Amino acid sequence: MRPHVAVVKRLIDVAGSLAGITLTLPLAIPISAAIALDSPGPVFFVQRRAGRLIEEDGKPPRWDEFNMVKFRTMRVDAEKGTGAVVAKKGDPRVTRVGRFLRGTRLDELPQFWNVLKGDMSLVGPRPERPELLINLAMAIPFFEERTRGIKPGLTGLAQISLGYTGAPDDGSEVAKLKATLTNPFGIEEAEGALADDMRIKLMFDLAYAAALEHFWSYLRMELRILLQTPIVMLMSRGH
Repeated sequence: MRPHVAVVKRLIDVAGSLAGITLTLPLAIPISAAIALDSPGPVFFVQRRAGRLIEEDGKPPRWDEFNMVKFRTMRVDAEKGTGAVVAKKGDPRVTRVGRFLRGTRLDELPQFWNVLKGDMSLVGPRPERPELLINLAMAIPFFEERTRGIKPGLTGLAQISLGYTGAPDDGSEVAKLKATLTNPFGIEEAEGALADDMRIKLMFDLAYAAALEHFWSYLRMELRILLQTPIVMLMSRGH
């Protein structure tokens, strides 16, 4: 990322996260009450996530890690007996209130704090869990490039263009190409693989990363994503 892009991006992050915390704070009480009434367990969910991919001389590449905060949308015992697994469309582990929060992206609001701290950016690729990221990087070529020197984001090009899990909307141009993008050789055993949606998300993440190489392309992309994010939330896409 160019130094002047990095400076402007951080300024936007600080100003945007402070405004976001101030404007959304009144929503915290009804959301917390709804979560508590819907299912037993804590209101907030803290999970370890991978951040930027960092390369240091003489050392293998590694990802920064941080604790990401969300409103809880799943049962407390969601991964009991399975370990870490990627959420999927219609996931039975998601609570009733959780489905609404995910569809409107309101579950992500506590991450304004992560942005203010500098763990995340307002805009960028979604942060993945470290224990899943290794397998995804081995299964999907160039998957690790999405966060090379780029902080993960609260929202992003993939988030405003795709559903919550990364699946393309029915009827979209990307959906028409899904079979070619995810299973070009038509292997029956590979149909519906867990990494399919991640391959599609990767295209959008790499497009965003490319925009960071030129200031005006970055600024246009950043503002477009920030302006479209509330629209996506109001449309309740991505259950």
